[in-house]
Amino acid sequence: MTTKSGKAWGETRALFQRNNVELHRIEVRGGGYCSKHRHAHKWNAFYVEKGRLRVTVWKNDYALVDETVLEAGEYMEVAPREYHQFDALEDTVAYELYWVELQASDIERESVGGVV
Repeated sequence: MTTKSGKAWGETRALFQRNNVELHRIEVRGGGYCSKHRHAHKWNAFYVEKGRLRVTVWKNDYALVDETVLEAGEYMEVAPREYHQFDALEDTVAYELYWVELQASDIERESVGGVV
């Protein structure tokens, strides 16, 4: 079952949702755009099926605003904690993929192990 939600810019339909992966199909009307936002832990990727989608990313590592125009068959990723926004340059159908990366270094030690 899919969940459909209307948005000011068009609509989104959740195709697959699990605790660490989500896939959404989005339809964005030409001229429509989403809010400037970021995700604390999720990667966000965009794949365009038809139309043209501009994705603007405010980079964290350096003073740069990256603007990428995706056309049919093109894909890009946005890292967690980077503000981003998309806008459709024409009527667009795209897919948004979200996932969380597990880090091998994801450990905070409060004590040191040993042998008694």
